[in-house]
Order: sequence, then structure tokens, then C-alpha cells
Amino acid sequence: MIVDVSKKILIVGLGLLGGSYARVLKRFGFHISAITLDQSSIDYAIKENIIDEGSTELDKKIIGEADLVIFALYPHVFVEWIEKNQQLLKSGALITDVTGVKGSIVYTIQDMLRPDVEFIAAHPMAGREVSGVENSTDKLFIGANYIVTPTEKNTPEAIQTCLELGRLLGFSNVATLSPEDHDEMIGFLSQLTHCIAITLMTCNDKEDMQKFTGDSFRDLTRIARINDQMWSELFVANKTALLNQMDLFINKFNELKTMLETDDIDAMRSMMRHSTERRALFDKK
Repeated sequence: MIVDVSKKILIVGLGLLGGSYARVLKRFGFHISAITLDQSSIDYAIKENIIDEGSTELDKKIIGEADLVIFALYPHVFVEWIEKNQQLLKSGALITDVTGVKGSIVYTIQDMLRPDVEFIAAHPMAGREVSGVENSTDKLFIGANYIVTPTEKNTPEAIQTCLELGRLLGFSNVATLSPEDHDEMIGFLSQLTHCIAITLMTCNDKEDMQKFTGDSFRDLTRIARINDQMWSELFVANKTALLNQMDLFINKFNELKTMLETDDIDAMRSMMRHSTERRALFDKK
């Protein structure tokens, strides 16, 4: 479906991710509409030719004409929107999302959704330390990963459309995982790393350290500038998987601590060599 530029795309939630989706898809010639809370975001996006039209209201015409609806909302807001407003979607509409957890929302939404509307979940693994449509960019997804999380309720056509959407947006790697595997993976690769950054940034409050830091601390704590509302919700929504990953990290950190306490240099060097080998796998090509 997505390759047909006559299809209309609606983005609900015109922030950093929603705006970046809009910029890329508009470039391909799709008619892009948006619904978001702030009129200033709509005004900016229209002025900058990011979208064709938009509203801060539940515009029945805009919603009812959309063939593909991309929800860029907090998980609980997304669920509430579908629960209250799904009757506004056209028959045959396909909806997808950008939320960072899946198990706690995918099945809930699919169970409550009308049978003539399909939800195929996806997670763009991209972002910045800033927010808002004014900070969106059509380069955000270059070199990034995009994960589609289908269930048995999804049709092959919907899965293919969502995969194609990821490729159109410019993601370097487009893959599929079950919602459960996604949440386990994201608990380690994204949520745990944010937990570490937060902890590192707050465990020592000695004054004026910013005057003496090097690049290593700045690199490790880049993501400590965090949206507390969104990330606390994501942590709780993926609580079991994240706690498991935190235990793995604590255990491994304690191993390193014991090596240091016992002057076990050989063990430390072995762990460092393993770290170096593993890190090479994550370098962007």
C-alpha cells in the first residue's frame, strides 16, 4: 500500500519522530496530515511544508480520509486514543506506531480494535536529546534500526507495508521481532543504557566536575538528558524485562569490582578484550 503516493497518511502526534516521519514521506509525494495538541506545531509544519494540513481537534474529515495512520504518542495516550476514537478511522485503514514498548500495548489495541482496521506495530530506533517538530529532520533515521513486531492477527500485506515504510524512511536495518522478543531486546539495548546514564549522572554530586570532564563521560551520559515523563512510563511498561537486564548488569559490574578488589589483572584484561571485540560489532558501517 505505501508505495501508492495517492494514499493519504495521517500522523497523530507531531513531535520529533512524527515530524521526521512527515518530512521524509512528504518528500516522496504523499499527502501528509497531522493531528497534535499545539497549534504552533501545526502552523510551523505547514509553513515549512512538512505537512499539507493539520488540526488540534479530532477532525473527522482528516481522520476519516487517512489510509495509513502513524501514532507518535506515549503508550497510554495511544491506547486511550484508540479506545475513544477508533470509530473515526475509515474502513480498511492501517495503523502503526512508534512506541518503545510493545507487549503491554500491542495485544491490548489489537483486541479492542474494529475488525476492519488493522494495527501493525513498529519501533524506530532513533531519536535526539531535543523534542518538537521544529527539531525534526529527514536525516534522523539514516544509519538507524527499525523493528516491526507482528502478531498472528496481522496480515502479510500489513507486515510488508510496515517493512516498506521503514525502508522508505531511510532506516539502514529493517527487521521483525515478536513483541516479547522486542521488549527483552529493548530492555537491554535502550532502557538499561538510559538507566546507566541516569545513575552515572546522579551518583556523584561533587560541584564543578563539568569543568574537568573528558569526552568519555560526555559520551556515556549523552542520553542522561532525558524526558522523565516518557521514559518513566516506558520503564514501568517494560518492568519485568528491564529488571532482568538490570540484574545482569549489576552482576557483571560486581564481577569487575571483585577483580579490582583482588588485583586480578588477568581477569580484568580478559573482560576488556571481550568488551573490545563485542563493541566492534556495534560500530555503524
